Amino acid sequence: MSLEKIIAIAGKPGLFKLITQTRAGFVAESLMDKKRLSVNVQQNVSVLSEIAIYTLTEEVPLKEVFLKIKEKENGQQTSVSPKDSKDKLEEFFFDVLPDYDEDRVYVSDIKKVVQWYNLLQENNFFDTLEAGSADNTGEEE
Repeated sequence: MSLEKIIAIAGKPGLFKLITQTRAGFVAESLMDKKRLSVNVQQNVSVLSEIAIYTLTEEVPLKEVFLKIKEKENGQQTSVSPKDSKDKLEEFFFDVLPDYDEDRVYVSDIKKVVQWYNLLQENNFFDTLEAGSADNTGEEE
C-alpha cells in the first residue's frame, strides 16, 4: 500500500483508504473504524502522496516526513499527542524537520501530521511503505 491510496477528506476525521471508483466518485474505507463511505467528486479530498511540508529551501514530501518521524520514534507512536501544547508540538516537529518554514507550517498542520502518522502506524502502514521503498532502490542499482 502506498500513499497514493490514502486520502484525507475535508470535514471527516482521520484518513481513508481508496477501495474502488464509482461513476460519481469513489468508495473509501476509514482507517479508524473500517466503515466504508461513498465520496462524490464535489468533496474536497487530498491524496497524501501529493502533500508536502514547506521548509526554508524546498518542499519535503509527506512520505519523507513520516519516515523521519518513524526513525525518531523507533517505529512507535509519537511521543507527543496532537492535543499537546503549541510549544511541545513545534519542538517535536523541529526535531523531525529542523528547517521547516515556521511561517507557512501552522500548528494545525503539525497536529494533522502527528495524528496521521499515529493512525498509519496503528495500521502497520510503515512496514509496507518501507518495503516499497526498498524495492524501488533495489531496481535503481
